[in-house]
Amino acid sequence: MAHSRDLRKGRLSLNNGIYLATFATKKREPIFRDFYLARSVIWHLNNSPHADALAYVVMPDHVHWLIQLRSAKSLSQTVQSTKIMCTKSINMRLGRKGSIWQPGFHDHALRHEEALKGIARYVVANPVRAKLVKSVRDYPHWDAIWI
Repeated sequence: MAHSRDLRKGRLSLNNGIYLATFATKKREPIFRDFYLARSVIWHLNNSPHADALAYVVMPDHVHWLIQLRSAKSLSQTVQSTKIMCTKSINMRLGRKGSIWQPGFHDHALRHEEALKGIARYVVANPVRAKLVKSVRDYPHWDAIWI
């Protein structure tokens, strides 16, 4: 993601806009195999002051977060502040310093005609597609407001 900032040039983040953001750990380190580190990330996803979590899954080395913005903060600011808060919590728990995330993130703005629940199902089914579990019910690090 060397030029991830360039990808967002000219993009607008709309208040009440719905976005799917994906961000990965540095060097794809699977630090979220640790149950408590994954739960720490989940707490921050659910408690963002700038967005409502519609669905998410915390995979061993990345996060998919379907959100609706609810403040004047942009998508980039919202994801960045969430990554910073997660980093502080995790570094305190592990007794280390430095970023735990790759720079930038991938995003997709959802258009009105896209099926929101279908995107949410795609998000929470990631552990099944990655063959971590046979059923999404067996994976502890996901949620969706519809379930």
